[in-house]
Amino acid sequence: MEIENRAQAFEDALRRAGVRITRQRAALLRVLAAAEDHPDATQLHQRAMAAGAGVSLATVYRTLSALETQGMIQKLEFEGEPARFEPADGHHHDHMIDVETGEVMEFVNERIERLQAEIAAEMGYEIVRHRLELYVRRRR
Repeated sequence: MEIENRAQAFEDALRRAGVRITRQRAALLRVLAAAEDHPDATQLHQRAMAAGAGVSLATVYRTLSALETQGMIQKLEFEGEPARFEPADGHHHDHMIDVETGEVMEFVNERIERLQAEIAAEMGYEIVRHRLELYVRRRR
């Protein structure tokens, strides 16, 4: 989804939730829609401020909470890191977190997906949803 469409979808979701769309909030939504990484609230606040939004950190947190409640974003809580956020666009992926740099990388691996389904089936279950997080560091 392109940035403007995603920002508009965020805005529409907030309106449905009864949240007023101010100029500052609209700028924050564009910043969030343009994020290609997994920013935390402070990073989003800094980016919005750099874009001239003049938005408060409290507004960032309230906006993120409302978007999460509306199912538009996912809150990612990795060990020892502040919560990060990504669009809930429906495509499944897992995450690798570099323990030294904090970088978060998305990946999809069909072998892992099949193996997880096989393990669940062997135990008499089917997977409803899952999250896989690999904490990694570069080999030396």
